[in-house]
Amino acid sequence: MGATAWISLTTDYGLTDGFVAACHGVIGRIAPDARVIDVTHLVPPADVRRGAAVLAQAVPYLPPGVHVAVVDPGVGTSRRGIAVAAPGGVLVGPDNGLLLDAAAALGGITAAVELTNPAWLAPEVSRTFHGRDVFAPVAARLALGAPLADAGPAVDPAALVRLPEPVVRATADGFAAEVLTVDHFGNVQLAASGSLLAALPARLAVAGRPAAHGRTFGDAPPGELVVYVDSAGLVAVAVNGGRAADVLAVAPGDLVPVAPLG
Repeated sequence: MGATAWISLTTDYGLTDGFVAACHGVIGRIAPDARVIDVTHLVPPADVRRGAAVLAQAVPYLPPGVHVAVVDPGVGTSRRGIAVAAPGGVLVGPDNGLLLDAAAALGGITAAVELTNPAWLAPEVSRTFHGRDVFAPVAARLALGAPLADAGPAVDPAALVRLPEPVVRATADGFAAEVLTVDHFGNVQLAASGSLLAALPARLAVAGRPAAHGRTFGDAPPGELVVYVDSAGLVAVAVNGGRAADVLAVAPGDLVPVAPLG
């Protein structure tokens, strides 16, 4: 890829330690003119699916560039570090399924490599901090325009690790879908396309609780549930003035039925 001015960072590093600053520092030493966008560093620790969803839903709106993601419970094991090219950018991170939905959102994988070139990495690579010692320096070199192929050997995209497909299934009068994410506001995003709501009536039952079928939070009375199509085009459940995750007592991975209120 040619030189780019943009690098994004998405991690579960939190904001109370120096981990994020160290990654910024490595990038700044190698590519001082690169601009860094911090997508989030508050992905729940080791929650690869949440990180994948946040990344995939953010990258279509970022400038074309290099996108680093680190949610990496397997750091230091035999899992590979990879860089994945797509028409809309390059993604850098662990081979644990974190990057692939984002690659699809950027147009699909056109090439992938394993990050093995020692000249591209820190002189000493920590067993537990590949964000600093592997992924940040690789991203900086790619941002400077270095060829992807120089980072390491090619990897067959079909051999990359994929997360299990979330459950979405039809029911007699509606559907049931896995909770994909819960956001900062407690809104519950389901792994179901918004098109599944089109045929359902104005009054719904979500996990047995009454809910309005609306377009935004104010389409339900204060304190009540509303089911809507969110900004990512997926079915979501909110509470007008409250937290749907608490009302429904659900977490990512739980299966939530949505049907007409009978």
